[in-house]
Amino acid sequence: MEEQQHTHIFSIPMKSRKTTRWDMFATWVGANANNGTWFVGGVLAACGFALAMKVLVLSSALSYVFLSLIGYIGYKTGVSTMTISRASFGERGSYLPSLVNITQFIGWTAANTFIAAQSVSILFHDLLGWPAWGKHGGYLGLVVGILIMSVLHIISVSSGSRSVQLIERLGIILVLVFVVWESIAVFRTVSLGQIVHWRVPVHAKMATGAAIDYVAAFNLAWVTAGADFTRFTAKRDNAIYTPFFGALFGVVWFAFIGLISTISIAISTGVYDANNSDPSTIASKLGLGVVALLVIILTSMTANAVNLMAAGSALSNIFTKLRLKYSLWIVVLLATIVTFIPMFVGSFLTTFESFLDYVGMVLGPTIAIICTDFYIRAHRHYDISELGKVNGKYWYHGGINWAAMITFILGVAFFVGVHQQPLFADTVGATFVDMALSGLLYYVLMLFADRKEA
Repeated sequence: MEEQQHTHIFSIPMKSRKTTRWDMFATWVGANANNGTWFVGGVLAACGFALAMKVLVLSSALSYVFLSLIGYIGYKTGVSTMTISRASFGERGSYLPSLVNITQFIGWTAANTFIAAQSVSILFHDLLGWPAWGKHGGYLGLVVGILIMSVLHIISVSSGSRSVQLIERLGIILVLVFVVWESIAVFRTVSLGQIVHWRVPVHAKMATGAAIDYVAAFNLAWVTAGADFTRFTAKRDNAIYTPFFGALFGVVWFAFIGLISTISIAISTGVYDANNSDPSTIASKLGLGVVALLVIILTSMTANAVNLMAAGSALSNIFTKLRLKYSLWIVVLLATIVTFIPMFVGSFLTTFESFLDYVGMVLGPTIAIICTDFYIRAHRHYDISELGKVNGKYWYHGGINWAAMITFILGVAFFVGVHQQPLFADTVGATFVDMALSGLLYYVLMLFADRKEA
């Protein structure tokens, strides 16, 4: 008889769960109170104000329904999202969504870091006379900025979830002050009426479906981090509703700031350029000065603390003997390396949009499979004692659930094949259609698998 091996799966017991409603709300507001959210809002300006706001609210709300669904699973099981994926993808199959999570959260960390490093570059230009990024010799300030941000990231995750909570509490206050400050600066320049009635240049206009996919990819990125934080709360409602409203509030508010700021610059200069949608450039053009740049640098830590925590948890799911602290250090190092990529492959906007396509492509099927398995197949109950067992309940075939793998591959292929087609790009986008089809396909494939085993 083959010997049963068991990888210890650590579930947070109820008595050890200390995350309060305020901490949970601050975590998810802080997750979206960052450079990337402002940048997304600025790029959405290519839809025009009214359509951008509709897409922002509706696509974000639908995305965060899945955050609530994953959040409840984290509360119910006490384990991280990637550990949860063992039940649907298989013990070894869960390495696939874990790799997806590692790559996408490292990517988000790199994106936020690159924008913050631009602020550092501008600071060094103002204080020391170094060439700013984008000018001849501007590499020095950006490189130093990336290294400074990497040190700050190590500090932000030094004590795991506790240091993340402290960073979020500080960050949310700084961000609230900054957005009020930036809003005042915007409306001193242009009126809300001018912003609402601004027309996008025809050559720069973004299609509705493309915008829906763009926002969905941005928001779904947080969904696979949901259980990593909700497993630390002892209150069911705090796992379901607080992440939804915190994340939605954060993304709508801060993308709105990026949206109106970018449009105000377009109105005052007569030129709309999506490449100038990042907070550093906007703050500089609005004349907000050194303090604003420092706030941008510090607030990038609020989102990246969540990014790094999620990436570290995913890495620990693959290498179960690796302590979370060391996993976090490893992903910080990897994120630092990835941050340099936009310096060599063209504009940051081009790199960012390609990254969003990747995120939407891989996350839709992953989330659909996890939610379909837990809520429909498992009827909201997983046997946590079986997680990590060789030949256990979630071992499937050689540690892999091939129904999940096939669904994932076909879901990715569907997204790649249709997301740029006018039928989807000009209407509802491909992401949510892909998720619905992936969930249905997984359910049908598992019905056949169950009948075959029976």
